[in-house]
Amino acid sequence: MTAPPTTRSLDSELIAESRTRPDAFAALFDRYSGMLYRYVSRRLGPEVAEDLVGETFLIAFRRRDHYDLTHPDARPWLFGIVTKLVARHHRTEAARYRALMRAPVEHTTESPADRVASGVTATASRPLLAPALAGLAKGDRDVLLLIAWGDLSYEEVAEALGIPIGTVRSRLNRARRKVRAALGDSNPMQDEE
Repeated sequence: MTAPPTTRSLDSELIAESRTRPDAFAALFDRYSGMLYRYVSRRLGPEVAEDLVGETFLIAFRRRDHYDLTHPDARPWLFGIVTKLVARHHRTEAARYRALMRAPVEHTTESPADRVASGVTATASRPLLAPALAGLAKGDRDVLLLIAWGDLSYEEVAEALGIPIGTVRSRLNRARRKVRAALGDSNPMQDEE
């Protein structure tokens, strides 16, 4: 006899449960560690990412009693914690962008085909993109990368950074303008015909 399928618990339910049964918190790690790792790895490199993701969950676990259970999704909370940790490693991030500027463009082939086209375009833009990202103000870069690499909504970024949604919109607009200008006022992700 097989067990009936279980429904996915809300993050807030897992956090509430972890207050009396700490091992329940592991489900959040399983759910979001890969996502956070990819985000930090893109910003600081894989060497630092694993440590920061571990530190993020350690901090979150310690602060779980203060989590606002009216927020069912813990992603903004976790991304807020990891973004603060990334800020401590700003020098590492700036060095990574400088290294990306100097690195030769790699030509890799993946599938499916649309990922190849996007990857080639993004890789070709890297020498221009890295200094553009490095030149952004910290707040503008955090907003841009949480949306682009963290895949968070405007509302989630506002929650993660503890800023109003209007500030998210203005920082994102400013960051996009600066990056677009650094790329020659073009969008490398759009096909030119």
